[in-house]
Amino acid sequence: MASRRYLVTAALPYSNGRLHVGHIAGAYLPADTYVRYLRATGAEVRFICGSDDNGVAALRSARLEQRPVEELTAAYNRCQQQDFEGLGIKFDIYGGTHQPRYAKTHEKFSQDFFLKIFQKGLFSKRRINQLYDVEAAQFLPDRFVRGTCPFCGSGNAYGDQCEECGRAIDQTTLIDPVSILTESRPVLRETVHWYLRLDQLQARLTTWLDGKKDPAACGAVWRPVVLNQSLGRIVAEGLPERAMTRDLTWGVPVPLDDPDAQGKSLYVWFDAPIGYVSFTAAWCAESGAGEEAYAHWWKDPECKVVHFIGEDNIVFHAITWPAMLLATHDSTDLQGQPGEYQLPHNVVANSFMNIKFPGKEEEKISKSRGTAVWIGDYLKSFDPDPLRYYLTATAPEGARTTFDLDDFVTRNNGELLNALGNFFNRTLTFAQKYFESKVPAAGTRGTDDKVQLGRCKTAMERAGAELEACHFKAALHVVMSLARAGNVYFDQTKPFHTRKTDLEACGRAINVCLQTCRTLTTLIAPFLPATGQRCAAMLGLAPGWESWPAAIAELPAGQGLSEPVILVKKLDLKEGLGA
Repeated sequence: MASRRYLVTAALPYSNGRLHVGHIAGAYLPADTYVRYLRATGAEVRFICGSDDNGVAALRSARLEQRPVEELTAAYNRCQQQDFEGLGIKFDIYGGTHQPRYAKTHEKFSQDFFLKIFQKGLFSKRRINQLYDVEAAQFLPDRFVRGTCPFCGSGNAYGDQCEECGRAIDQTTLIDPVSILTESRPVLRETVHWYLRLDQLQARLTTWLDGKKDPAACGAVWRPVVLNQSLGRIVAEGLPERAMTRDLTWGVPVPLDDPDAQGKSLYVWFDAPIGYVSFTAAWCAESGAGEEAYAHWWKDPECKVVHFIGEDNIVFHAITWPAMLLATHDSTDLQGQPGEYQLPHNVVANSFMNIKFPGKEEEKISKSRGTAVWIGDYLKSFDPDPLRYYLTATAPEGARTTFDLDDFVTRNNGELLNALGNFFNRTLTFAQKYFESKVPAAGTRGTDDKVQLGRCKTAMERAGAELEACHFKAALHVVMSLARAGNVYFDQTKPFHTRKTDLEACGRAINVCLQTCRTLTTLIAPFLPATGQRCAAMLGLAPGWESWPAAIAELPAGQGLSEPVILVKKLDLKEGLGA
């Protein structure tokens, strides 16, 4: 394939809690699968992520856990890295917007972004009323206020959103608001904030989004949910000014020589996506290329930037973030001239995932209620690949799905084990027992043999096309269908009979089965990397076996095979994995 270059990011998780299966299904697993596939095709790829440390979420959690916010964010940053590593999700860099190793670089890039947009006249300074806690002597961020929802009457509402009905809320409209700092009734006081003039960018942004409707023209398959939600928001509401500063000191200071800017930070949703850029720069510096080499990935039209997010991040990644990038441009080119920030090639969003425990009703995954399967807990009892398989097979790509623990076990044992594991086991065991652990000669292949090998080539092409389009569930289905076809071919050719009556025919059948195993090894690796490694070891493959075109390169007759190992273990929930 022609040389290609990609900068792939996964949404920055808040560093105020552990990761659960919903997080992984939403952004991180599909991103890792995509990166592994791209690299298998020979593409040059950098995979960027890190924790979102700034803003109210971390402050609120630090208060609840009664420890310094610096300590809390550092601890969860480490915990998240361990979870990702345990699942085989490998970033080129995992930074943190306020972690000591990355905070200085992140602050510089965030402030530079703000100033460039400010100098273009795309910020307006406005005086507004905001809730103020007199006892704590501070303005209250949205999540530091709770009260009754003005829409549904629920008492479980915060200053930005109602937890019951999900509606967005202006904190000043909350009924009977209470400060979570002192439990006192806050008062309205005047404050100053800087608002991004999204209205002045609306026309260009709409044209850019409209251009993503045609995959042939834009070179990417954008999911309908992303385009529908972003363009729908613009049509329904337009793009009003949006405050990009907050009355906080935990964050990136507003870089203005203005008395009203004192004690204020950039809104976390302004600085968080800039983390993709600052972490890239940090990686460039750490790799020896120098910090400024980030432009090779962010300001070169030859590099495609792809964001993986959850559905709750669509507006910021498909509207606000591209608007911020457009606001830095000196040209009117929607994609930016060389030397200007490139807008996303694709924004890939998954829906939320619900959960169902045995004997219980389906419900939302909730950190506060503890209704989740935590990644750290899962990894104490199980290997990563069964989870990777299940979260891809049930991926919420077009609509919400459910992590059902009973179904998780059933699919592992009935699909992954019976189809893929069984096919490798019977093929390798047969070759070990009757062909001295070597690839038997191909012989003169018949129609059935050629048809099966044709399925291998077709599977490689179809799975590749689905992965290019970020259809991970469909791509995995193609791969597993090839494994099932391998089992059917094994049964139809009956090597367990022909070994007694026609050893040449027997060898021919096992050769074709081994060639199918060879193809499956490369095709399954982006989804299940540990499984792919075990397959490659059993087949005696040399380094480079992950190469996508090599998936249909035939194993030569006489090649030695290693001792067969159990590829997929049978699961039993009694081993662990509870709420």
